[in-house]
Amino acid sequence: MSQAGFRIGNARRLRREWTRAEARLWLALRNRRLEGFKFRRQVPIDRYFADFACLEARLVVELDGGQHNDRIEYDATRTAVLESCGFLVLRFWNLHVLTEIDGVLHEISTALRSARS
Repeated sequence: MSQAGFRIGNARRLRREWTRAEARLWLALRNRRLEGFKFRRQVPIDRYFADFACLEARLVVELDGGQHNDRIEYDATRTAVLESCGFLVLRFWNLHVLTEIDGVLHEISTALRSARS
């Protein structure tokens, strides 16, 4: 299988196997529901798949579960690579998305408005 085929297959698998927090956030982001910006899920950027990306605003939203407590260095490297590709990266804990979605959406909206101006 080619590298492109592997990446597409991997992205499709990630789109099928999502967390409750990803599903909840996606309901708020899809169909240009937030500030009129288009978001996509599991977007390949460099060697990673961004959980959510708005290409127009150069914004990536990453959701972290409990396993990320053990992956601090990996997440820092991932964020640095995404930023080096020209993206602003916002990270939220899954629990934060599930319990304080309004605050999460407010923070994302603020970043989108900044990108627009």
